[in-house]
Amino acid sequence: MSTANPTAVFFDMDGTILDWQTGMEEAWIAVCEKHAEHACDPTQMYEAIRVRRDWFWSDAMRAQRGGMNLELAARETVLWAFADLGIADPERAHRIADEYRARRDEEMAPYPGAIETLQAFRDRGIPLALITNGAAKSQRRSIEKYALERYFACVIVEGEFGVGKPDERVFQHALAALSTDPSTTWMVGDNLTADIAVPHALGMHTVWVDESGSGLPATAPVQPHRIVRAIAELVPSGG
Repeated sequence: MSTANPTAVFFDMDGTILDWQTGMEEAWIAVCEKHAEHACDPTQMYEAIRVRRDWFWSDAMRAQRGGMNLELAARETVLWAFADLGIADPERAHRIADEYRARRDEEMAPYPGAIETLQAFRDRGIPLALITNGAAKSQRRSIEKYALERYFACVIVEGEFGVGKPDERVFQHALAALSTDPSTTWMVGDNLTADIAVPHALGMHTVWVDESGSGLPATAPVQPHRIVRAIAELVPSGG
């Protein structure tokens, strides 16, 4: 297996190239403070939403459905939180959820050095594939906003392809599209189950992005070949 000179590199997008977490809590707090009014204390409202948000995304089926419609997922999360608080005000819940999503779409940005990393691989003549889960509309919006498609010879969006990671067909399609062998191909992503486990089983060189630096959890489904805090670490000093 080649670890130093890949024939191709596959990248996840959210949490790998684009920072989807920074500012998330602040955005929820801000919309709660703006819209709580006399319904309840903003801090109490935020806490209820946080609990329901974690509950919503902890279930694989809910998470898959939510990833295909982030706006609806946010609305459902706030409605559940309102029910927990005894608040019957769906219009307010929708306002909070919709403004939160608008804030997140506006604030999401590439990690420091991420775009430069993609450019460095392209400058070395290494073909890249972008493999991202989620709805076609929202994922294409992010791809277009940061002009990501110019770096990739293959772009696979779950909402367009029909299935998403960790379905093996996604990775097999990218391998075929780039005419690359698994043993000389890297897969880079932040989700051990969605991004790493199947490529690892296929014989690819797997790179897990552990942004928090918390280390591999005891329940990890796979041992990645390499762990980095950010994809900028993948480019040697001097390019």
